[in-house]
Amino acid sequence: MNRLFVNNLTVIDFSFLDPIRGIVGESWIVDVELEGELDEQGMVFDFGHVKKQLKNLIDDEVDHKLAIPAQLEGVLIERSENRIDVGYQNSTGEKWLHRSPASAVLLIEEKEITPESVSTFLIDLFDQVLPDNVDGVSITIRPEEINGAYYHYSHGLKKHLGNCQRIAHGHRSRIEIYLNQQRQKVLETEWATKLQDSYVATLEDLSGQNEQTEISLGRQTGQNITFNYVAQQGQFELTLPARQVYIIDTDSTVEWIACHIAENLQETFPNDDIQVRAYEGVGKGSIAER
Repeated sequence: MNRLFVNNLTVIDFSFLDPIRGIVGESWIVDVELEGELDEQGMVFDFGHVKKQLKNLIDDEVDHKLAIPAQLEGVLIERSENRIDVGYQNSTGEKWLHRSPASAVLLIEEKEITPESVSTFLIDLFDQVLPDNVDGVSITIRPEEINGAYYHYSHGLKKHLGNCQRIAHGHRSRIEIYLNQQRQKVLETEWATKLQDSYVATLEDLSGQNEQTEISLGRQTGQNITFNYVAQQGQFELTLPARQVYIIDTDSTVEWIACHIAENLQETFPNDDIQVRAYEGVGKGSIAER
């Protein structure tokens, strides 16, 4: 028996519902092994097909979605035509509500979202498309190894023409801050803490139904906050506890997030050269200099 492996097949940038943390942005690297007999070409499976067919399947079914553990106690799901509403209340009384086109949500029939539960879901998908000579599939889902500060965040980019417009997808991202070309690990940790498990929201996306009258920029306190917008794929709405919300007055692209951090640092260090390298998941991001 032979095995074909592809490391770093793709990165899944998505968000998932956790009963304690809430909506959590995540970036997972996917490695794949296929076991089987050699075909008439002397291959288990053509590398080109692996990278294209399986990557596209992962991108279509998991990437840039909100993953919901459908068996988690307290999760309520309502479907109508091509839309889906997902509500959840945890044991402490906190509430989340996500309304969107059905394509923006991934339902996993488990009680929690883990690398193992997503791997099982993907293996079932792969079995539907792989050729008969492939007898076994192994998937490893892993986070990036980061030696330094990082944070999990979710966002939605209503102006984006691709799947970034979905209101609750996210990333696990490292951050690097330099003052006068010197790395500032203390500042990196401070900003990673500020943004940890956050929903980075755009001020203009605040819904008119919010009861809170005093909403400022930055991390929020108080009750639930609702955001909504209409994008190319349809109407999106998200309600979540204020403790998860970090509001900026621009779109929440990684470019604007880097600018936001740099401008805040400039207020504290007006005479220093500032560089912020904000990552968006694995191996990509934006640099802001002031």
